[in-house]
Amino acid sequence: MPNLAELFTLALEARTHAYCRYSTFTVGAAIETTDGRIFTGSNIENSSYGLTVCAERVAIFTAVHAGATGIAAIAVTGPDGVFCTPCGACRQVISEFSERDVPVRYALENGTADTTVGELLPFSFGADALAAMRGIG
Repeated sequence: MPNLAELFTLALEARTHAYCRYSTFTVGAAIETTDGRIFTGSNIENSSYGLTVCAERVAIFTAVHAGATGIAAIAVTGPDGVFCTPCGACRQVISEFSERDVPVRYALENGTADTTVGELLPFSFGADALAAMRGIG
């Protein structure tokens, strides 16, 4: 069972590496992959806001680049005292590499809360929809 408290602590540390000179909204994420490795990420902004990358996607894409394609757990935090869950784009990316029951810990104004990938994105679009469209499987 993934240690969500440890992942959240790593997410807190990861946000110290955020590059957010425009919003000053630091975000950190940590994921544990199904093979037991841990990857972290922080948000990286760009003056062309659409090119900004969220902490969750940095962590996930780093894991995928390292050969891990399954997420066992994820934690995300923003600035101290701020409610922070994954954005919609991150929820979709998380669902690509996770089962619906994968635990997610996120920051509340005063503490943390736990949910699952399925609760964050109940009607996700995934490989099964593409397979159905193509008559595969």
